[in-house]
Formats: sequence, C-alpha cells, structure tokens
Amino acid sequence: MKLIIGLGNPGEKYKLNRHNIGFLAIDYLINEFNARKISSSFKGELFKASNYMFLKPTTYMNLSGESAVLVKNYYKIDNEDIVVIHDDIDLKLGALKFKRGGSHGGHNGLKSLDQHIGNDYYRVRIGVGRPERKDEVVKYVLSNFTDEEMKCMQSLFPKIKSAIEDIKNAPSKYSQKEC
Repeated sequence: MKLIIGLGNPGEKYKLNRHNIGFLAIDYLINEFNARKISSSFKGELFKASNYMFLKPTTYMNLSGESAVLVKNYYKIDNEDIVVIHDDIDLKLGALKFKRGGSHGGHNGLKSLDQHIGNDYYRVRIGVGRPERKDEVVKYVLSNFTDEEMKCMQSLFPKIKSAIEDIKNAPSKYSQKEC
C-alpha cells in the first residue's frame, strides 16, 4: 500500500493558492484512480483506491505531520511507501523533481512531516516560482495561480500520476525544468 500525501491548507480561501498545489494534485489523483473516501479521521481526509491511499491533511500546512503520522502508524506504512506532493519556490514554475529523502529546505509542511515521520520518504516537488523579494514569499505562496499558470500546473498532473505508479524510476523518467 502506497500513501500519497498532498500538502496544502484547508478551506476555500486557500484552494487555488500556490501553496496548495499538493491538494490540487491529490484531487486530480483521487479522480483518476476513482478513489473513495474512507475516513475523515486522522486529522485529514483519507481516500483509497486499489493499492493507493490519498491523504489531504485538514490541519494547516505547518501541522501536516500530525495527520501523516496517524495514518502511517494505523496502517503500518513504511516511509519507502510514502509519497509527498508539495510546492517548491526554489523551482521554476512548472518544474517537476522527484527524490527520496533530503532536507525540508525551509518548507513548513515538510518540516512538520520530518518531525513526525522522519525524512526518508519520496517527494514530488512542483515548482511554483519565487517572488523577486524574499520578504514577499509568504504573500506569494498564499496567492492564487493566474489562469495561464493554472493551465501549466494542470498539465503536470498526468505526469505526476505516471511517476507515482513508477516512483523508483521517477527522478530519471519524469523530472522536467518547466512547463
């Protein structure tokens, strides 16, 4: 069983934010895999389809690890079977990178996961670009994608689905530098 975790913030206010690209990708995957909701416990919404579980933590981003550890422990899922989908401001808009392990790089959602489950899980890093000034990062990641940017993001979702189905080979097969 693979656990796919999308990082984001709950609520309509954040739905189309750059920081919520993990939730947007999970919504796509839930639909594509025809997953059904099995629980609203675990501080998140949990869906299941065949060999995959999809988790959308209902905590805020910086508490995502609280939800992940509950599901991981309850279903006895090893870190090698966990894939986390998240935004990355250090990558150009539309870039995709896949890796296992590593640092949180200042990402509060990853920091929370690392504290609760360790850092040896797979990551799907989705580039959302970076603002020109460092003091604008929070405002930037909490801003919505433009229509054009959203088309770029949506074009990544089928590739992410393929990568998840072949996660061990994803870094060499599915990475890209931009849309």
